[in-house]
Amino acid sequence: MTHVTKSFIYGIPKAELHLHLEGSLEPELKLQLATKNGIDIGQTTVEEVQKSYQFNDLSSFLGVYYPAMNVLQEEEDFYNLAMAYLRRVKEHNVRYVELFFDPQAHTTRGVAFETIINGYYRATQDAKEMGIRAHLIMCFLRDMSAESAMEHYEMSLPYHELILGVGLDSDERNNPPLKFQEIFARAKEDGLHLTMHCDIDQEHSIQNIHDVLHVIGVERIDHGTNIVEDPKLVDYVIEHNIGFTCCPVSNGFVTKDMKGKEIVELLHKGAKVTVNSDDPAYFQSYISDDMFALAEKENLTEADIIQLAKNSFEIAWMSDEDKKVYLDEIDAYVSAQ
Repeated sequence: MTHVTKSFIYGIPKAELHLHLEGSLEPELKLQLATKNGIDIGQTTVEEVQKSYQFNDLSSFLGVYYPAMNVLQEEEDFYNLAMAYLRRVKEHNVRYVELFFDPQAHTTRGVAFETIINGYYRATQDAKEMGIRAHLIMCFLRDMSAESAMEHYEMSLPYHELILGVGLDSDERNNPPLKFQEIFARAKEDGLHLTMHCDIDQEHSIQNIHDVLHVIGVERIDHGTNIVEDPKLVDYVIEHNIGFTCCPVSNGFVTKDMKGKEIVELLHKGAKVTVNSDDPAYFQSYISDDMFALAEKENLTEADIIQLAKNSFEIAWMSDEDKKVYLDEIDAYVSAQ
């Protein structure tokens, strides 16, 4: 049994820093958009869509994930997708989010970059009415070329003020971080924040994590729990306050292990690990559900949950003054229990 209740986890103020907007496409909304846009997705009921969300590794997941995006066509579709997620996580007392989006997955289907970002950005602004601060992180698909990534970075320049940082996601196999060294160096020069996915149990995981830290110079790593295999790298990230955006439930879907022990080991050593939902529509687990699943599996205490929540604000890309406001909210919540 866990030492912490689900209600405590749902209620504690938290930030979500590893959320793919395209991964929050719930079956109901997918069907609605397919009908609106006249797209045959091969399913006609929510139950059929749910059954199609079947996968057992990263490749099979991506094989379901990308075709589902075909229903996103107009600016309003992207807006509605983001707003559906934001309304959902308000119930989890998410106070701040940094949202991944994948423009290449849409422009390759003929959707204009401005359509994507205008819809998503409008949702981040309307989130304020729900008491949620939201920002966008533009991700590059690592299984596409570095040239395509640079092309899309150029597309983003007129919208530079709408984007907080850049990330790297999709299939890591044969697509190491250094493939994108040039574009991340440019983004850094342009004042954007940097993060990269280092997916769990990949070939050359430790080398990739090393390169992400020592060559690319990221501020956060998405997933990344294989770092426990190299104590020197663990010491480095603790010393330099490098954040980790871990996703235990999605880990358990694409591998046989949610990597709970590794997350807890890093947490107790003082690394800035956080818990996030990744692609909640596909794994049917939003951020508090992920935290509770980890708490049950690893017998976490309230002190562990409090630290995870505090970490989420401490590694967020915001001012120290803003961080203090949210950290004080956590303290007030705990004191009121």
